[in-house]
Amino acid sequence: MIILGIDPGTRSMGYGVIESSGDEAILVDYGALTNSLHAPIGECLSFLYQKLSEIILRHKPDAVAVEQPFVAKNAKSALAIGRAQAIAILAAANNGIAAAEYTPSQIKQRVANYGASSKEQIQEMVRLQLNLSEIPQPNDAADALAVALCHLREIHLDNLLSGNQ
Repeated sequence: MIILGIDPGTRSMGYGVIESSGDEAILVDYGALTNSLHAPIGECLSFLYQKLSEIILRHKPDAVAVEQPFVAKNAKSALAIGRAQAIAILAAANNGIAAAEYTPSQIKQRVANYGASSKEQIQEMVRLQLNLSEIPQPNDAADALAVALCHLREIHLDNLLSGNQ
């Protein structure tokens, strides 16, 4: 199974592609889609949609997993992330792929077995679980790989609970 994980953002959107082989996850690709700080929002969203569609066509993922925005004090930031999240879900849907959504605490729980893990702990777990010599850069890409790993663990857990191993 090939999983595309997405860490949404309108200025920088991280993506990570992994392939599962049994319980093991293998790194396929990762990176960040970066928009100009001065580009209008419509232009940014169009760019993100186009680039995500290209990634989906190139890697043909079986599943897409997207991090849900963390609603904090900055409503404007949460709205921007929500727009990028919608673009990711739309790109998946237009390619016939269902998108799963996970909260930051769900991702931390599945990747590090602790829902309040630090960003550094999650990045180190991504490095370890993918057998990498260093943490993937930029941080948005490492976060996207964590989302993909979370989805893989969720599928594995669902299979265990349903008796489908």
